[in-house]
Amino acid sequence: MFNEMEMNGQVREPYRALVDWMDATGPETLAQKRLEAETLFRKIGITFAVYGEGGDPERLIPFDLIPRIFTASEWRKLERGVKQRARALNTFLYDVYHNAEIIRAGVVPADLVYKNAAFEPAVIGIDPPRRVYSHIVGVDVVRVGPDEFYVLEDNCRTPSGVSYMLENREIMMRMFPELFSKLRIEPVDSYPDQLLKTLKSIAPRKCEGDPNIVVLTPGAMNSAYYEHSFLADQMGVELVEGQDLFVSEGRVYMRTTRGPERVDVIYRRIDDDFIDPLCFRPDSVLGIPGLMNVYRSGGVAICSAPGAGVADDKAIYTYVPDMIRFYLGQEPILNNVPTWKCARADDLKYVLEHLPELVVKEVHGSGGYGMLVGPASTKEECATYAERIKANPSDFIAQPTLALSACPTFVESGIAPRHVDFRPFCLVGDDIRLTPGGLTRVALREGSLVVNSSQGGGVKDTWIMAE
Repeated sequence: MFNEMEMNGQVREPYRALVDWMDATGPETLAQKRLEAETLFRKIGITFAVYGEGGDPERLIPFDLIPRIFTASEWRKLERGVKQRARALNTFLYDVYHNAEIIRAGVVPADLVYKNAAFEPAVIGIDPPRRVYSHIVGVDVVRVGPDEFYVLEDNCRTPSGVSYMLENREIMMRMFPELFSKLRIEPVDSYPDQLLKTLKSIAPRKCEGDPNIVVLTPGAMNSAYYEHSFLADQMGVELVEGQDLFVSEGRVYMRTTRGPERVDVIYRRIDDDFIDPLCFRPDSVLGIPGLMNVYRSGGVAICSAPGAGVADDKAIYTYVPDMIRFYLGQEPILNNVPTWKCARADDLKYVLEHLPELVVKEVHGSGGYGMLVGPASTKEECATYAERIKANPSDFIAQPTLALSACPTFVESGIAPRHVDFRPFCLVGDDIRLTPGGLTRVALREGSLVVNSSQGGGVKDTWIMAE
């Protein structure tokens, strides 16, 4: 396990000033500050929802006071790698909904695309503004050594968590202003402006003048509703539900007290199935009837585009390095985690024989649900999971259990290392933009590798040190 704060018994350079500050501050003061942070989170309403477990579904996301730190040179590598990946994924999406050259070349199997539940035939042939399908790409990155980074998965639909990145920083600056006055830490507060700039840049061809932008939410019962309302507020745009919008004469309009207002760009936080009951699920009450017809005709832009999810499927993930070589003519800057595809007979045999050593995931799974962490599972759990794999091998992939890096974390027993991952948020429109920071998630339980908030994980502020 790589400890990001220490190496060979010495504190690493980016953490030295922080360690000096923690030593001077003392555990009692840190404990008090942690309580203050929790109070702030509650007052501001920074929560997420978990349904189906009983009790109050609204949960306060655990916030750790000790930041994660990247040097400027480490960030440069991550930035180049994430932007490269976002460019390749968007090129892939345009390709598979048009000429499918990567499939014709035999690089990606046709069945993985056309039989994928996230592939939307209704999108075939549509040219979205600037040929961009995934406007916000969340790339989950893990670290296993000083210079070793791996991509765990890509999120091309509606990646969540950016509100925590912004609020974590706001709270840290409130509580520890002396740290920010002493250290040169790259700011993250430009993200809402950069997001707004990206959304404006994808205005549809029928848009006249400054585009009118809205954030479309399923409503207050959604687990990420706080983030929906937060981003709308930060950008100064309307937060709407499906019932607030309607289609008329080939355009989308918003109901207001002043009468209908045209809508040009929809940043939707609703799954494909629910955005238009005339095109997708007919029982949906969350979407806008006729929206896809307006989208096809260039009357509205949708961020991210319907059908973008085919690029972040965990089976497709294994081909992203090949996409980078095929479309960009480059070698991947960030590597994938070695992956066994259970749809292949040889891979399936290996996975079933080594299940206690591996992490196995559902191809369409998310949120840390439905996965098996072999080293942390009993024989009975492994045996039960093996039967699931045998029943539908193509629904699973497996990866080695990586020794994820650990960062110092303030837990009940004091400061101790806990495993972390990292999700930067890449904006794609007229340009590819990446705010110097991201969401660091931390597995608070000792020895745990599961960082998802729905599975007991917490969050940290992420510092990128300026040159």
